[in-house]
Amino acid sequence: MQFKGYTGKYLDIDLTSRIVKVENLPEDWPKKYIGGIGFGIKTAWDNIPKGVGSLDPENVISFWTGPFAGTLVPVSSKYSATAKSPLTEGIGFGLSSGYFGAELKRAGYDGLVVRGKADKLVYLFIDDDVVEIKDAVKLTGKTTWETEDLIKEELEDQSVRVAAIGSAGEKLVRFACITNARNRQVGRNGLGCVMGSKNLKAVAVRGTKEVQVDDLKTLLKEVKQLYKDCRGDKMYYGKQGTPIKILQHNKRAVLATNNFQKMIFDGAENVSGEKMNDEKVKKIVACEMCAVACDHVNVISEGEYKGAVSSIDLETLWVFGPLCGVDNLDAVTKAAEHCDTLGMDTLSAGGTVAWAMECYEKGIFTKEDTDGLELNFGNHQAMVELVRRIGRREGKFAEMLGEGTKRAAEKTGKDTINFAMQIKGLETSAYPFRVMQTGALGHATCLTGAFYQRSGSYQYDEKDVFDRFSLDDKRGKVVADGEDDYTVIDSLIICKFSRRIYTDKEKVAHMWKWVTGEEMVYDGLLKRGRTIYTLGRAFNARHGLLRDSDYLPKRAYEEEINDHINKHAIVRMNEWDIALDSYYDYRGWDKKTGIPKKETLKKLGLDDAAEELGI
Repeated sequence: MQFKGYTGKYLDIDLTSRIVKVENLPEDWPKKYIGGIGFGIKTAWDNIPKGVGSLDPENVISFWTGPFAGTLVPVSSKYSATAKSPLTEGIGFGLSSGYFGAELKRAGYDGLVVRGKADKLVYLFIDDDVVEIKDAVKLTGKTTWETEDLIKEELEDQSVRVAAIGSAGEKLVRFACITNARNRQVGRNGLGCVMGSKNLKAVAVRGTKEVQVDDLKTLLKEVKQLYKDCRGDKMYYGKQGTPIKILQHNKRAVLATNNFQKMIFDGAENVSGEKMNDEKVKKIVACEMCAVACDHVNVISEGEYKGAVSSIDLETLWVFGPLCGVDNLDAVTKAAEHCDTLGMDTLSAGGTVAWAMECYEKGIFTKEDTDGLELNFGNHQAMVELVRRIGRREGKFAEMLGEGTKRAAEKTGKDTINFAMQIKGLETSAYPFRVMQTGALGHATCLTGAFYQRSGSYQYDEKDVFDRFSLDDKRGKVVADGEDDYTVIDSLIICKFSRRIYTDKEKVAHMWKWVTGEEMVYDGLLKRGRTIYTLGRAFNARHGLLRDSDYLPKRAYEEEINDHINKHAIVRMNEWDIALDSYYDYRGWDKKTGIPKKETLKKLGLDDAAEELGI
């Protein structure tokens, strides 16, 4: 292999034929696609042709590390999973921290590609050079936590790293996730559902090999300061956690409440990050090679939800708190625990429950429709119980909600799609469209659907760089640049908190050199990020996601937010189209269809995509 930091090998496993292959990593992949989601998108492009559905055996799911995994580089132990998404039927990928990624690298593999479908439930055991497809029928219905414990028990090794699905994945809940290290998930886009469709219960890894870097002496010297920075004031999330944003957002009237109908939550103090840290957090956990330690774990010691345990971040606290009108931290923790153990993305689960609550309050659903649940906003018992039922597909109502808000709304009708808060089929996150409009554009152009972690464009609204109540032709560039930057981060893969210690982006390029041996400036990595993102868009175009998929729910354009801060806030369609056009122009994509132009694809070295799409 030309580059250090990579093993130069990956596993290709066909579950139908039970054939395991060790393949060489293509020599040009690091130079074009970096790693992580870059390798995942390239794998999807090469292996998932038009016409393959997300739940078909022909869908391919791949797991990839970055070049820094298993090295001394801080916050670098993540891995990615990529496939065609059951929620969007476009490109789906997610990232998880913990120890699994570094362990896969130490086993001697940059990644793992899984195709086909097993005839019964199985799990993979990767033990350095020995790879087995093992029977997992006895794990049917087991939670993610139980699965991890039972596999470690069977293998007689507590140090084995396990990534698993729960009953939600087995039962094909479309927003099922992949869980490792109990509280770490590949959460978004339903990758756990893809594993379930393949009868793949888990992947267990044990690795004992070293990861080679190009300049260990310099790397060791330079990372010492970075680790100190991880414990510094810039990384305050390690001490306080992202939930401290609850009160910040409430003060600015950008805390989406009752399924985005309001932007101020009267019960915010009761579910604040400050209250959570004072009363519920029992420990703070770090991932491998991380000095930040952002994982705040709640433990409920008394009351109705006694014994509930879950890691709580801003998004989880918000989605089971204000979005559902719930001001009970214990209930939030229990709902999150159901998601962790049954294996569901908290954002999609909570967003789906909030949509159902609005339908119930508007009389669209009755108590008979909801299988006996009184789904008023604020009813924490009903919320917790419905999350549990969805994770087990228990009852007709939960069965429908397991399809996600878009499909549930399409089945329900009565214009409920107008307040299904999703884009491309993916439920949105805690940055509301009408009052944070640069963030809204980033949500809409996101390859995987409505998710803030693909561009970071919400930060322009938080910092008042632009008027957050309007859009113009300057927004397209900042959103696209953010997408390219975050694509580099998610391909290397390093935690996004690291942007606080890599304030000089050239440090990232230096780290690349010391690990891989290739001289690089950050602009060179950004070009690779642009190539990756454009290939992801080409994949979506291949599967029918075009310009019309880059719009917000109708609520954003038709219902004003009007409170003491937000005066008649609404997204104006004419401004939206101007901003979207500016994005396409900057990207070199066709404005009518949203498909990358042929000359753009060729310029980025994506000749096969250029020939296939032909715009």
